Amino acid sequence: MESYKKILIVKPSSLGDVVHSLPVLAALHKTYPAAAIHWVIAAGLEGLLQGHPMIERLWIINKDRWKRPSALVTTIREIAALAHELRGQRYDLVIDLQGLLRSGLITAMTRCKTRIGFKEAREGSPLCYTHLVAGGSNVHAVDRYMKIAGFVGASAGAAECPMLYEPIREAWAAGLRPGQYIVMAPGAAWTTKRWAARNFGRLAARLSIATVAVGGRSDDRLCEEVVEHSDGWAISAAGKTTLKGLASLIRDARFMVTNDTGPMHIAAASAVPVFAVFGPTDPKRTGPYGSGHTVIRREIECSACLKKKCSTMRCLSDLPFEHVYDIIAEKLKDGNI
Repeated sequence: MESYKKILIVKPSSLGDVVHSLPVLAALHKTYPAAAIHWVIAAGLEGLLQGHPMIERLWIINKDRWKRPSALVTTIREIAALAHELRGQRYDLVIDLQGLLRSGLITAMTRCKTRIGFKEAREGSPLCYTHLVAGGSNVHAVDRYMKIAGFVGASAGAAECPMLYEPIREAWAAGLRPGQYIVMAPGAAWTTKRWAARNFGRLAARLSIATVAVGGRSDDRLCEEVVEHSDGWAISAAGKTTLKGLASLIRDARFMVTNDTGPMHIAAASAVPVFAVFGPTDPKRTGPYGSGHTVIRREIECSACLKKKCSTMRCLSDLPFEHVYDIIAEKLKDGNI
């Protein structure tokens, strides 16, 4: 086993996946404290990692712009410049936790002699690695990523998730007190992962606890729908925080009710009890990591179909908010949260 001095982690997105990758960062830093660790991150998510004491440099890529045919010339220039700069860094270990063609090519661009990725990675990316690790398909993402940390001798002990936080000083948050409110996340990248926003609102009204609906700017409509159905118990923070501010807001909550989405993983990483409503995705792989969390789902014949489109969405549309309320109310009555 080498004593690595310069390490690159390639994990551009998404929010939840980046949070899942933080235990790898912690393990590498603990095992190789003198190593300079760099990270490739997608534009828009850099705020989660900027200023992190374990990361010496962030490489921010405009991956969404790279997808646009109209930006082809700019994309080629950016990729060529990135390749030149990465080669100049002379990394002695590069880890690709994303496992797609784009991340594989970025890994190969470094020309590092030790490039590690998953055996099951997609889109031909394994051709870009010098070493393959079997991550498995039926394990949680955190445990899967930690297999790569273990491959380089850096997985001893329990997984640690070194999040960064910053206080929210805006007027809308002035009345919030740690442990005296809950957070709800009604959004999700896939439409099929979204339990109806009105259900979150009705749940807030029934719980009668101060509630903050969270998400990005694109979740503004969903969060406002939560507010509309909450009988005055909820406010919207959609797009009103930085990523570190969002992490702080979630960390100080009593508990969280959420779809399978990025903020859910921030809550789990911050040891906040989570009630996660799951539809087409598999909680064994992407559920809230750790203990003290509750997954709520309907077990039907097509469960965990992983479909981004569905004509019925029975797994979520047939899940009444009363059922979710009863589960949360029981935990509250028992004093477990």
